Amino acid sequence: MSLHLIIGDKDLSSWSLRGALALALTGAKYTEELVRLGQPDTREKLLKYSATAKVPLLKTEFGVIADSLAIGEYLAEQFPEANLWPTDVAARAQARSACAQMHSGFFALRNHMPMDLLHDAPLSPMPADVQAEIERMLALWAECRATATETGPYLFGRVSLADAFFAPVAVRLRTYQVALSEVDEAYVETLYQWPAFKVWQQAGLEDTAR
Repeated sequence: MSLHLIIGDKDLSSWSLRGALALALTGAKYTEELVRLGQPDTREKLLKYSATAKVPLLKTEFGVIADSLAIGEYLAEQFPEANLWPTDVAARAQARSACAQMHSGFFALRNHMPMDLLHDAPLSPMPADVQAEIERMLALWAECRATATETGPYLFGRVSLADAFFAPVAVRLRTYQVALSEVDEAYVETLYQWPAFKVWQQAGLEDTAR
Protein backbone atom coordinates (compact mmCIF):
# COMPACT_ATOMS: atom_id res chain seq x y z
CA MET A 1 0.00 0.00 0.00
CA SER A 2 1.41 3.36 -1.08
CA LEU A 3 0.98 6.17 1.47
CA HIS A 4 2.38 9.69 1.10
CA LEU A 5 1.67 12.25 3.83
CA ILE A 6 1.82 15.96 3.02
CA ILE A 7 2.28 18.11 6.11
CA GLY A 8 3.07 21.61 7.30
CA ASP A 9 5.83 22.81 9.64
CA LYS A 10 6.27 20.30 12.46
CA ASP A 11 6.62 22.90 15.19
CA LEU A 12 3.41 24.68 14.21
CA SER A 13 0.97 22.42 12.36
CA SER A 14 -1.30 20.72 14.88
CA TRP A 15 -3.41 19.10 12.17
CA SER A 16 -0.33 17.63 10.51
CA LEU A 17 0.76 16.14 13.84
CA ARG A 18 -2.60 14.37 14.11
CA GLY A 19 -2.19 12.82 10.69
CA ALA A 20 1.35 11.65 11.41
CA LEU A 21 0.41 10.11 14.75
CA ALA A 22 -2.54 8.33 13.15
CA LEU A 23 -0.17 6.82 10.59
CA ALA A 24 2.25 5.83 13.33
CA LEU A 25 -0.53 3.84 15.00
CA THR A 26 -0.87 1.68 11.89
CA GLY A 27 2.81 0.77 11.78
CA ALA A 28 2.68 1.19 8.01
CA LYS A 29 5.55 2.61 5.99
CA TYR A 30 4.90 5.94 4.32
CA THR A 31 6.72 8.82 2.71
CA GLU A 32 6.45 12.41 3.89
CA GLU A 33 6.51 15.79 2.20
CA LEU A 34 6.72 19.05 4.13
CA VAL A 35 5.19 22.20 2.65
CA ARG A 36 6.20 25.38 4.45
CA LEU A 37 3.21 27.27 5.78
CA GLY A 38 2.71 31.01 5.40
CA GLN A 39 4.87 31.29 2.29
CA PRO A 40 3.92 33.03 -0.98
CA ASP A 41 3.76 29.69 -2.77
CA THR A 42 2.18 27.60 0.02
CA ARG A 43 -1.33 27.65 -1.39
CA GLU A 44 -0.11 26.95 -4.92
CA LYS A 45 1.84 23.92 -3.75
CA LEU A 46 -1.07 22.48 -1.79
CA LEU A 47 -3.58 23.09 -4.57
CA LYS A 48 -1.62 20.59 -6.66
CA TYR A 49 -2.95 17.92 -4.33
CA SER A 50 -6.31 19.18 -3.04
CA ALA A 51 -8.78 22.04 -3.49
CA THR A 52 -8.73 22.51 0.27
CA ALA A 53 -5.14 23.84 0.14
CA LYS A 54 -4.76 22.65 3.72
CA VAL A 55 -2.63 20.07 5.51
CA PRO A 56 -2.49 17.24 6.21
CA LEU A 57 -3.18 15.45 2.97
CA LEU A 58 -2.74 11.72 2.47
CA LYS A 59 -2.03 10.41 -1.02
CA THR A 60 -3.23 6.84 -1.41
CA GLU A 61 -3.82 4.40 -4.24
CA PHE A 62 -7.46 5.51 -4.10
CA GLY A 63 -6.75 9.24 -4.33
CA VAL A 64 -5.93 12.11 -2.00
CA ILE A 65 -7.64 12.24 1.40
CA ALA A 66 -7.96 15.70 2.91
CA ASP A 67 -8.62 16.45 6.60
CA SER A 68 -7.07 14.71 9.59
CA LEU A 69 -10.32 13.13 10.79
CA ALA A 70 -10.99 11.62 7.37
CA ILE A 71 -7.41 10.36 7.28
CA GLY A 72 -7.86 8.74 10.68
CA GLU A 73 -11.07 7.01 9.64
CA TYR A 74 -9.51 5.80 6.39
CA LEU A 75 -6.54 4.33 8.23
CA ALA A 76 -8.82 2.66 10.79
CA GLU A 77 -10.62 0.94 7.91
CA GLN A 78 -7.48 -0.04 6.02
CA PHE A 79 -5.65 -1.35 9.09
CA PRO A 80 -8.34 -3.01 11.24
CA GLU A 81 -5.77 -5.16 13.00
CA ALA A 82 -4.14 -2.01 14.43
CA ASN A 83 -7.32 -1.14 16.40
CA LEU A 84 -6.94 2.61 15.95
CA TRP A 85 -10.25 3.09 17.78
CA PRO A 86 -11.06 1.40 21.13
CA THR A 87 -12.47 -2.09 20.65
CA ASP A 88 -15.36 -1.64 23.12
CA VAL A 89 -18.47 -0.22 21.41
CA ALA A 90 -19.23 2.44 24.05
CA ALA A 91 -15.60 3.50 24.34
CA ARG A 92 -15.28 3.66 20.57
CA ALA A 93 -18.37 5.87 20.32
CA GLN A 94 -17.00 8.15 23.02
CA ALA A 95 -13.62 8.34 21.29
CA ARG A 96 -15.23 9.31 18.00
CA SER A 97 -17.40 11.90 19.75
CA ALA A 98 -14.40 13.40 21.55
CA CYS A 99 -12.35 13.64 18.36
CA ALA A 100 -15.26 15.21 16.48
CA GLN A 101 -15.73 17.79 19.23
CA MET A 102 -12.04 18.65 19.14
CA HIS A 103 -12.11 18.76 15.36
CA SER A 104 -15.04 21.14 15.05
CA GLY A 105 -14.78 23.33 18.15
CA PHE A 106 -12.53 25.00 20.72
CA PHE A 107 -11.91 28.01 18.51
CA ALA A 108 -10.85 30.36 21.32
CA LEU A 109 -8.22 27.87 22.47
CA ARG A 110 -6.93 27.49 18.91
CA ASN A 111 -6.82 31.24 18.24
CA HIS A 112 -5.19 32.32 21.50
CA MET A 113 -2.98 29.25 22.05
CA PRO A 114 -1.62 28.13 18.66
CA MET A 115 0.59 25.07 18.71
CA ASP A 116 4.24 26.03 19.08
CA LEU A 117 6.93 23.46 19.93
CA LEU A 118 9.72 26.03 19.93
CA HIS A 119 8.55 28.49 22.56
CA ASP A 120 7.34 28.29 26.14
CA ALA A 121 5.49 31.14 27.85
CA PRO A 122 2.30 31.53 29.89
CA LEU A 123 -0.75 33.18 28.38
CA SER A 124 -1.36 36.12 30.69
CA PRO A 125 -3.94 37.26 31.28
CA MET A 126 -5.92 34.15 30.35
CA PRO A 127 -9.01 35.16 28.33
CA ALA A 128 -12.24 33.97 29.92
CA ASP A 129 -13.38 32.13 26.78
CA VAL A 130 -10.07 30.27 26.57
CA GLN A 131 -10.28 29.25 30.24
CA ALA A 132 -13.81 27.98 29.67
CA GLU A 133 -12.67 25.89 26.72
CA ILE A 134 -9.72 24.48 28.66
CA GLU A 135 -12.10 23.40 31.42
CA ARG A 136 -14.39 21.82 28.86
CA MET A 137 -11.42 20.05 27.27
CA LEU A 138 -10.32 18.58 30.59
CA ALA A 139 -13.89 17.49 31.29
CA LEU A 140 -13.92 15.78 27.90
CA TRP A 141 -10.76 13.89 28.82
CA ALA A 142 -12.43 12.78 32.05
CA GLU A 143 -15.45 11.56 30.08
CA CYS A 144 -13.12 9.46 27.93
CA ARG A 145 -11.38 7.92 30.94
CA ALA A 146 -14.74 7.11 32.52
CA THR A 147 -15.73 5.13 29.41
CA ALA A 148 -12.44 3.26 29.01
CA THR A 149 -12.55 -0.51 29.42
CA GLU A 150 -8.81 -1.13 29.03
CA THR A 151 -6.05 -0.23 31.45
CA GLY A 152 -3.17 2.02 30.57
CA PRO A 153 -2.01 5.66 30.69
CA TYR A 154 -3.81 6.86 27.57
CA LEU A 155 -7.36 8.24 27.39
CA PHE A 156 -8.86 4.83 26.73
CA GLY A 157 -6.08 2.85 28.36
CA ARG A 158 -4.40 1.70 25.16
CA VAL A 159 -3.18 4.37 22.74
CA SER A 160 -5.71 5.26 20.05
CA LEU A 161 -6.73 7.89 17.54
CA ALA A 162 -8.16 9.91 20.42
CA ASP A 163 -4.63 10.43 21.72
CA ALA A 164 -3.44 11.41 18.25
CA PHE A 165 -6.11 14.08 18.15
CA PHE A 166 -5.43 15.45 21.62
CA ALA A 167 -1.63 15.46 21.39
CA PRO A 168 -1.59 19.02 19.96
CA VAL A 169 -3.77 20.11 22.88
CA ALA A 170 -1.19 18.67 25.26
CA VAL A 171 1.45 20.76 23.48
CA ARG A 172 -0.65 23.88 23.92
CA LEU A 173 -1.23 23.22 27.62
CA ARG A 174 2.47 22.74 28.22
CA THR A 175 3.64 25.56 25.95
CA TYR A 176 1.37 28.09 27.66
CA GLN A 177 2.08 26.66 31.13
CA VAL A 178 -1.52 25.86 32.05
CA ALA A 179 -1.83 24.52 35.58
CA LEU A 180 -3.29 21.00 35.54
CA SER A 181 -4.44 18.39 38.00
CA GLU A 182 -2.12 15.49 38.72
CA VAL A 183 -4.20 13.21 36.50
CA ASP A 184 -4.21 15.59 33.54
CA GLU A 185 -0.52 16.44 33.90
CA ALA A 186 0.25 12.71 33.90
CA TYR A 187 -1.70 12.32 30.66
CA VAL A 188 0.16 15.22 29.04
CA GLU A 189 3.45 13.60 30.07
CA THR A 190 2.25 10.28 28.64
CA LEU A 191 1.72 11.95 25.27
CA TYR A 192 5.12 13.62 25.43
CA GLN A 193 6.69 10.21 26.10
CA TRP A 194 4.80 8.53 23.24
CA PRO A 195 7.64 7.42 20.91
CA ALA A 196 5.84 8.64 17.77
CA PHE A 197 5.30 12.05 19.33
CA LYS A 198 8.92 12.27 20.47
CA VAL A 199 10.11 11.63 16.91
CA TRP A 200 7.86 14.44 15.63
CA GLN A 201 8.87 16.79 18.45
CA GLN A 202 12.58 16.25 17.87
CA ALA A 203 12.18 16.92 14.14
CA GLY A 204 10.28 20.13 14.93
CA LEU A 205 12.92 21.31 17.36
CA GLU A 206 15.73 20.58 14.91
CA ASP A 207 14.07 22.28 11.97
CA THR A 208 15.93 25.58 11.65
CA ALA A 209 15.52 26.00 7.92
CA ARG A 210 12.93 28.75 8.28
